[in-house]
Amino acid sequence: MNSFSSRVAAAAAAIRQIFPETPLQENDYLSKKTGARVLLKREDLSPVRSYKIRGAFNFFRKTLAAGNEAELFVCASAGNHAQGFAFVCRHFGRRGVVFMPVTTPQQKIDKTKLFGGDFIEIRLVGDFFDDCYRAALEFTDSSDAHMVPPFDHKDIIEGQATVAYEIADQMSGARMDIVMLPVGGGGLAAGVTHYFADQGREARFVFCEPAGAPSLRESLAAGKRLKLAKVDNFVDGAAVAEIGREPLRHLKDFPADTVRLIPENRLCATMIEMLNVEGVVLEPAGALAIDALKDFSRKEIRGKTIVAVVSGGNFDFERLPDVKERALRFEGLKKYFIIRFPQRPGALRDFLELLGPDDDIARFEYLKKSARNFGSVLIGIETKDRRNFDLLKAKFEAEGVQYQDITDNETLAGFII
Repeated sequence: MNSFSSRVAAAAAAIRQIFPETPLQENDYLSKKTGARVLLKREDLSPVRSYKIRGAFNFFRKTLAAGNEAELFVCASAGNHAQGFAFVCRHFGRRGVVFMPVTTPQQKIDKTKLFGGDFIEIRLVGDFFDDCYRAALEFTDSSDAHMVPPFDHKDIIEGQATVAYEIADQMSGARMDIVMLPVGGGGLAAGVTHYFADQGREARFVFCEPAGAPSLRESLAAGKRLKLAKVDNFVDGAAVAEIGREPLRHLKDFPADTVRLIPENRLCATMIEMLNVEGVVLEPAGALAIDALKDFSRKEIRGKTIVAVVSGGNFDFERLPDVKERALRFEGLKKYFIIRFPQRPGALRDFLELLGPDDDIARFEYLKKSARNFGSVLIGIETKDRRNFDLLKAKFEAEGVQYQDITDNETLAGFII
């Protein structure tokens, strides 16, 4: 009963107390699009719409089974870990304190309260997660409580590995050619790869990290655990500056090129695609493994069986305008220009005549007058075919329009758009 596989099997049996196995569904749309047989492990259909409930449940279960009757548990999280933690606190009837940054959206606070009910207390501390995490550690030490980490603990990894246990059962011995795994802190990837290795299940693993938070990729390339100096927090469920110590122990022998870095704007296009075509609501981290399919040529994966873990669906729809904006920019259907506009009657009409029938002005804003006879104007244009922008720029050149395309200039776009 001491092998990793047997411990995972015990965790999987115990977790049936709170929810049935999540489905492994063949997705016809993605299969036809890629030429592969694409199976989605739908962790977005767990009670808290992410796999994080698994690790939290296993941590509580093993802590209590060890004869520790601690009444107070603590976590620091503004997302899925907090919700899984809260659900498990209520299930085991244990009090929990959740530390969240002050900047946490109210929707996430409300959902965490809903799952935990009267068993949890939420404390908002600091503007950033590091401040919040530090406060949680200090409280844990002073209160003789149990800190429940989001990924860096053997019991958390063991709980997340129940995803692999279910996949193996649902595949009924069928061949898996590629397993696509999203990576944040690494707990899920560590658990799944370890379990399949123990079971002798051969598959090619592809780890999917946000391009703005490549902590696993950088650590594997360096041969040691590294902390990133800067992280893009857009993929908030996987934007981790430092891969977990325990997860990296399991993952350290994988080559760095097994990690695919997923561009944030491309990820947005995948989220919109899955919402519009399949009606599946995914958070950014939940779409990572699906988006990574775009990195493979049809020839490379034709006829192969691919399992992609969909890690979460806790999407705040207040973010939808930003996601749509990023998706349009990635697909080349929306661009922003700064144009030196002449200050004379009829100048706007002349400019509008340059636009094609499918071009639409989405934003028009005077920034400043750069001279008495000219002014700088920010113009956002949407179109139905990305090739229309080549035609439009050719017209700009022919008519002597002075312009600058700032769509991909992150510094300017961040300040102006």
